[in-house]
Amino acid sequence: MRVIFYVLGIILSASTSFADPRFWQYEFPETDFQKTSLESWLEIRSGGVGKDGIPALDHVDMIAVADANIPATEPVITLELVGQAPRAYPLRYMTWHEIVNDFVGDVPFTVTFCPLCNSAIVFDRRVQGQVLDFGVTGQLRNSDMVMYDRQTFTWWQQAVGQGIVGELMGFELTVFPSWMESFGDFQARNPTGVVMAEPKYSRPYGNNPYRGYDSNARPFLFNGEFPPHGIEPLARVVRVGNRAWPLSRFSDGIREINQAGVTLTWEGNQASALDQTSIAISRKIAAIRTRDDAGNDIAHDVLFAFAFHAFWPDGVWMLEK
Repeated sequence: MRVIFYVLGIILSASTSFADPRFWQYEFPETDFQKTSLESWLEIRSGGVGKDGIPALDHVDMIAVADANIPATEPVITLELVGQAPRAYPLRYMTWHEIVNDFVGDVPFTVTFCPLCNSAIVFDRRVQGQVLDFGVTGQLRNSDMVMYDRQTFTWWQQAVGQGIVGELMGFELTVFPSWMESFGDFQARNPTGVVMAEPKYSRPYGNNPYRGYDSNARPFLFNGEFPPHGIEPLARVVRVGNRAWPLSRFSDGIREINQAGVTLTWEGNQASALDQTSIAISRKIAAIRTRDDAGNDIAHDVLFAFAFHAFWPDGVWMLEK
């Protein structure tokens, strides 16, 4: 994992060779590095692991909720597609793999989780008539995972779902509404739902390799500007489009916010996946769901404030009513 290679990552990312895309061509010979939206190759920093050093998963097994042995407080990424059983992807697995290429019915999608930004997003894998499979480059930009697809070897920025290097540079992935919540809440609401089964890898699933990360003063390998308004870099915010609501606006007395055509609700508590070594005993944080005026779920992300400011520098901070 990235934190294991923390020192190595700092040393490698300081190398001037990273200003030249030829550094990555031995791992990505098929990538068209002539096409890029980056202002400088120095924006890309090594996360300490190489291509597929964090192994993405393909077409994972799903099991019935009743058969899943997962502590009730542990967080999952929930996806509910019309006409399909609700699906849960536990962060106890996503933390170690970051990407799951999956499908249900005739809909292919990719579930992503970047621990360093706390960003969990589900993307449609269909682009220009082809279905893409995604993997982890091992590189970071603004501390956020850079993905690649195995069809065109384009590099994609996870937080924004946009191609940044290669053939599909400038294309944006469609986002499906999804949210993070505790497994207990998912189970209670969806007794006939399904849950991602434990992958067949040797990993300490249920443990957090980033112990204490969301209490740090600084993000990992990030040298950009910190958020305005005195907001802590690793404070969680709810992003809808280019707007961000700090989770600090929620409390026991405030469980719903209606603003800018968006209704944000605090549905319950879940354990942080980035606190204690054991996710199950980590401190509780709010689980957020967002809907439009008609009550339909809308796409959102709960990410760290520094990442919102980095990728939406002109974004709107919803600090008060």
